[in-house]
Amino acid sequence: MGAAESTVVRRWSRHPACVARARAELRTVLEGWGLAPLTDVASVVLSELLTNAGQHAMVSPGREIETRFLLGAPGDAFRIEVHDASSAPPRLLDPDPEASGGRGLLLVDTLSDTWGFGERCGPGKVVWAEFGTGGGGGVRAG
Repeated sequence: MGAAESTVVRRWSRHPACVARARAELRTVLEGWGLAPLTDVASVVLSELLTNAGQHAMVSPGREIETRFLLGAPGDAFRIEVHDASSAPPRLLDPDPEASGGRGLLLVDTLSDTWGFGERCGPGKVVWAEFGTGGGGGVRAG
């Protein structure tokens, strides 16, 4: 598989409607890569990462959020990356049971094999999650 076939890059506005469009794109990509069984879990993770970027990455108007879907060599991980222009790191919270929010990264931590964040080329950060690594959740910086 060539590099162009193993990485899909898209850009999205911060508008909440883009989350559904990104999930549809992810579904198409996973089906094309023969990974349709990952669609439900990966879609929830993507939704949480994009929603967090849209809500918490206070960036200039006109700046977009970038998603990257990456497929490693056979047997390697499938990876979702969400790039935004905010350098503020994501925070895994322990929300009050009565709270209406704050559980997004808990879902990412539970549903992905591993996840983390790091710097990116240009301003901001990348938050990523991997599937198929055989790991057991957990956050890594880098």
